[in-house]
Amino acid sequence: MLLACVALLGLIAGAATLYDSTQADRLAPGIRIGGVDVGGLDTEAAERLVHARAVAPKQRALRVHTPAKTFVLSPAQLRVRADIDEALEHALADSRRGWLGARVLRAVSGAKMQSSIPLATRYARGVLPRLVQEVAAFTYVAPVEASVQPDGGALRRVPERMGSRIDATALHRSLERAVQNRQRPADISVRMLAVAPTVTTDELAARYPAYIVVDRKNHVLRFYENLEPLRSWPIAVGRAGLETPAGLYDVQWKETNPKWRVPNSEWAGDLAGKTIPPGPDNPIKARWMAFNGGAGIHGIDPGAYSSLGTDASHGCVRMRIPDVISLYARSPVGTPVYVA
Repeated sequence: MLLACVALLGLIAGAATLYDSTQADRLAPGIRIGGVDVGGLDTEAAERLVHARAVAPKQRALRVHTPAKTFVLSPAQLRVRADIDEALEHALADSRRGWLGARVLRAVSGAKMQSSIPLATRYARGVLPRLVQEVAAFTYVAPVEASVQPDGGALRRVPERMGSRIDATALHRSLERAVQNRQRPADISVRMLAVAPTVTTDELAARYPAYIVVDRKNHVLRFYENLEPLRSWPIAVGRAGLETPAGLYDVQWKETNPKWRVPNSEWAGDLAGKTIPPGPDNPIKARWMAFNGGAGIHGIDPGAYSSLGTDASHGCVRMRIPDVISLYARSPVGTPVYVA
């Protein structure tokens, strides 16, 4: 009787071992990989099923819509793939967990394991950030700073304009979710954000405490304080062939009772290249404000006041001595000088 029992147990153990060996490549019921039920399948069939249901649907084109253009990210560019082999190894390890009898009993009884193995999805490195950068560059509208536009002999305030940019963080997040989750829409619309200028119209006046406009046609120098006209004075400007240069400049440096550094020009004759100290031989009186290298604003001897209102200088702007002293006191280095 004992021998019969031992023999029976041996037969049962042998049968269990044989049956268990046939299940070595088969996943236990209840095993899920990436949300796909692969219980009862061998690894080859499980791999095909997981790829078909969890990976292939993610291999789709993504489209980013902007008001002017749609950007398409193709499956070939995304190169979505998953570590299915690694997940299958984990699934097999879970299926073979426990001692022989427990595995056979579970298989025979049809009991299901509660095992859900995540499936890591990967895609081409850097492809999403590159797309976001491309969309950002295409859609970016730079803000326009408020500015001052000299207009003839006056100043005109040009108002600011808002710019715009995409919400790059939100776009990248939406793309990443669409790659990872096939339930997410493949069509993504960008969200635009306003970009404010750094200088507004309300701030212009404070940025320009002083502004000089040289009106050559009318022989008037106008001084603006915080962009409001404050004073105007008669001037003389450059004669024909030695015109005061038109354009926008700024006060480069200033001198009180300046020396006259005579330009190396033909009109200077024997004085060319010399430096004349303050005194009767120096035509530059009281103050000097350079605005274009060799050109400047300066006072003249009262005996030459009759030249004011004409084209008489060698390119400089001439003023009466009290006038240039007043202008000098109000015009720091860096003050814009617009010659119209």
